Amino acid sequence: MEAKFPPEPVMTDVTTAWDDKFCDRCKMMSSSIIREILKFAQMPDVISFAGGLPAPELFPIREFEEACAHVLKTDGQRALQYSMTEGYGPLKEALAERMGKYGVTTGPNNILLTNGSQQALDLLGRVFIDPGDVIVTGKPTYLGALQAWKVYRPRIVGIPVDDEGMQMDALEAALKTENPKFIYILPNFHNPMGVTLTLERRKKLVELAAKYGTPLIEDDPYGELRFEGKDLPPIVVLHRENVIYLSTFSKILAPGIRLGWVVAPENIVRKLVLAKQGTDLHTSTLIQMITHDIVKRGILKAHTKEIKRVYGERRHLMTTSMEEHFPEGVTWTKPEGGLFMWVRTPEHINCMELLETAIENKVAFVPGTVFYPDETGLNTLRLNFSNAQPDKIIEGIARLGRVLREAIG
Repeated sequence: MEAKFPPEPVMTDVTTAWDDKFCDRCKMMSSSIIREILKFAQMPDVISFAGGLPAPELFPIREFEEACAHVLKTDGQRALQYSMTEGYGPLKEALAERMGKYGVTTGPNNILLTNGSQQALDLLGRVFIDPGDVIVTGKPTYLGALQAWKVYRPRIVGIPVDDEGMQMDALEAALKTENPKFIYILPNFHNPMGVTLTLERRKKLVELAAKYGTPLIEDDPYGELRFEGKDLPPIVVLHRENVIYLSTFSKILAPGIRLGWVVAPENIVRKLVLAKQGTDLHTSTLIQMITHDIVKRGILKAHTKEIKRVYGERRHLMTTSMEEHFPEGVTWTKPEGGLFMWVRTPEHINCMELLETAIENKVAFVPGTVFYPDETGLNTLRLNFSNAQPDKIIEGIARLGRVLREAIG
């Protein structure tokens, strides 16, 4: 008798209670408020300063088309095959050479290519964090790092960040009492604040990390996007063996390729490789080879120069618009690079509540409290200037200014 396809389902009254099957780690998972805000921000009449998005009109689409065609034509079989977990060798060599221009001395064996630096953060959590471990971050700090690590159940200690970066006196006080597993820091054009850790504080940070035997994780997705002032040495240059360095192509090329990298001592890279093998085997071979072709032909250098010019103009326009429209009592940072500005309102303003009014007035931002490990900072908010056209910046800041004036009274 010929079997029926599709077969009849087995009828039963038993229904699995899936919520009872989730592991304890799931209790620590939460949705990113930024992703939730983006649902509103995608409405055609809302001007959004919420997402940390590069300018899509600057993406080198034609160059990607050419690189993809070239790779598939000249080495298509390798590009579409499984590959090594560590990453595509020629691209790692190109990265080592590129980072050398900033004083980072490293080799291919010290580099692991990942699916964005977000995967690198998760892998670091897998290999370093046990439940109850203390990790030190800025206060505020990158929301994605908090999301990646909370599932491993550490205790997160936040160190205040001001206009010169993480405060070193507060850091030393924490290192004396907490014995953290590591310090996580974003030294260049901090997300969310846009500030840069000064050279003096970089040196002090390295001294404190060495004194208390605490490793550093340096997250540097924006370091190449300086459009004002002079470059400062990466922390990994000041103390290579005590620093794990992360970066990404998301901000300097395109976030959709999901390609980042880790620079670390070889024994750490080997552990990260083992963790990555159990996650995804390896990062896309095709994407790595396309990116290598773009880097090799010098396209990335020219592209980075152009986006720095555009972002500098948009930062300046947003600053001048805020000076015109924001009421007295509201202050903001003036980043020398990156994608973000940080706004402080009077203490009595709750920016989580303010967001609802802002959405009603067709403008969106991210409330600053979501970047705090202890959920403080209710009177702060983050603005993204890279993704908005000039006319949208002018109109959006005017709308937000009206919202602030009404709230402050």
